Amino acid sequence: MTFSDIFKSSFLQNVTSVSILDMVLALVLAFGVGLFIFFVYKKTYVGVMYSSSFGVTLVALTMITTLVILAVTSNIVLSLGMVGALSIVRFRTAIKEPMDIAFLFWSIAVGIVLAAGLIPLAVFGTVIIGIILLIFANQKDNTNPYIVVLALDGNDAEKAATEYLAQNTKKCVVKSKTARKDKVEVNLEVRLNNDNTDFINTLATIPGVQNAVLVSYNGDYMG
Repeated sequence: MTFSDIFKSSFLQNVTSVSILDMVLALVLAFGVGLFIFFVYKKTYVGVMYSSSFGVTLVALTMITTLVILAVTSNIVLSLGMVGALSIVRFRTAIKEPMDIAFLFWSIAVGIVLAAGLIPLAVFGTVIIGIILLIFANQKDNTNPYIVVLALDGNDAEKAATEYLAQNTKKCVVKSKTARKDKVEVNLEVRLNNDNTDFINTLATIPGVQNAVLVSYNGDYMG
């Protein structure tokens, strides 16, 4: 092996396998599309507590996926090694919202498509998916379940409160009940007739009702 053969190694040859223009263009597009996905996620989030770090993760995940796929498509041997390396990665973070899974897969899919050079598919597909999510995710439905938490003085107050709820809601079902000496706490699932929640104000004025709380929940009630 001569001195010049050292500089003909496959490692140094891989430096030019992906052009600088391709890398810059792919990463800039991935950043722009990732920002759009972040914007859609922020506008359509319906969970209890919004996490800005997850939105930033969507942008980073789009760019990282693009970077990885660019490397894989430039070298067949590297693609086989990449599959083996990624197969040992395990993520332990629990996904609390089902829609978060869709956004994660969306970011990964866009990164793959961009790195494959299918720019029109990635851009127009992302715009169409974003518009669909903005339309359907922001629709309000007054049939969504709510929980009414009542703190009552006794059986008479409980009867009056449940009768009032039955008359002013579409559905009223007792989910749990806790009874103490002269005190009763009841959790009821209700479906509203419309978006008006003024009935809870009137409910709090019924004699014997100490406290009335209306809470929206996503149906994953454990009780």
